[in-house]
Amino acid sequence: TAPLLTLDLTREIEQLRSEGRWQSGHTAKTLAKYPDFRVVLVVIKQGGRLEKHRTEGRIAVHTLDGRIRFSTAERSLELAAGQMLMLEHDIPHDVEGIVDSAFLLNIAWRDASSVR
Repeated sequence: TAPLLTLDLTREIEQLRSEGRWQSGHTAKTLAKYPDFRVVLVVIKQGGRLEKHRTEGRIAVHTLDGRIRFSTAERSLELAAGQMLMLEHDIPHDVEGIVDSAFLLNIAWRDASSVR
């Protein structure tokens, strides 16, 4: 954490894709971590999945590269590079890479004491 952070997302994506963990389907790196807010960069291979899970905070998912499928019990949609969605807290969801992709996951908590 810092009062001002700058990030080279292209370089961060390249670095994550060069790691062996990405070959298993996906990998992630926390880019910023504050008591009430987190930014995570996720790279996911075509066919890779983040299985059904939920978060205690609201999330924003911004596709940077490729195309992903984001699904809840009620809806499934594809997000191409440049598209973004927001989701309320505690809603189960999963993510699948339609092609090799990268996205930013932003998590915001109403009450920082609820962060684990």
